[in-house]
Amino acid sequence: MVAVGLGGPGAGFEVAPGGIVERMRAAVHGRGGEAVGQLVLITVLYVGYRVGRMVTADDTVRAFGNARALLGLEDRLWLPEETTLQSVFVRHDSFALPANFYYATAHFTVAVAVLLWLWVFRPEHYRWTRNLMVALTAAALVVHVLVPLAPPRMLPEYGFVDLAAVHGQSVYGSAESGGLSNQFAAMPSLHVGWALLLAFAVVAATRTRWRWLALAHPVLTTLVVIGTGNHYWLDVIVAIGLLAISALLHPKLVPTAATAWGIMGPVAAKPLVTS
Repeated sequence: MVAVGLGGPGAGFEVAPGGIVERMRAAVHGRGGEAVGQLVLITVLYVGYRVGRMVTADDTVRAFGNARALLGLEDRLWLPEETTLQSVFVRHDSFALPANFYYATAHFTVAVAVLLWLWVFRPEHYRWTRNLMVALTAAALVVHVLVPLAPPRMLPEYGFVDLAAVHGQSVYGSAESGGLSNQFAAMPSLHVGWALLLAFAVVAATRTRWRWLALAHPVLTTLVVIGTGNHYWLDVIVAIGLLAISALLHPKLVPTAATAWGIMGPVAAKPLVTS
């Protein structure tokens, strides 16, 4: 049987005589407590983020004012108009329908899949990936609160189209519908920030030549969030900037040992093998 990237640190393609199931069993053996701890931690952080987003959920005046100001800033920065890209999706249902589906599903499914794979088979990469995801999301929450921002799809007067609503694929209700959702949290784009981080994690954690295909995820995500009218170019740029800052600060704030092999404390040195 052939296993793809399921071996030790940085492995690529290799022959797996025992099979994938056996490798998974070996990888998670004795890590039940850690799994529960990680699940609880991620759940608490996610709920905290969702609740925190609601702080500015009703700040309609500031959200639309910031959106108009941002469009003016993009114009002064000579950034391309989002409507130019979106027009391609508006004209072609063959682009619009998959893009709406990708926006609604890929953000969390890819994140869960990659994090789970890292935790099972690349725990030394899982820790720093998780830490950077938490840092990026926390920074994004601060920006959500300080700069509530209406997404482009809410500004039809500027030529934007709510592509998901047009095709009956919207994951959002109206801005007044309530619920645990803040549609004025467009800045920054966590869709793009997470996608870029996960792609880097896959590239760093594997050695196969095919690993570079992971970079297609953030590129495609960027096209999708702009094309569907959910984000501005500056949302993408700020997300990338926050991720870069988080990555630069991480080694200064978190000991290297705290990210190795899934252990939060100091990692015991491996015994030398002598012949």
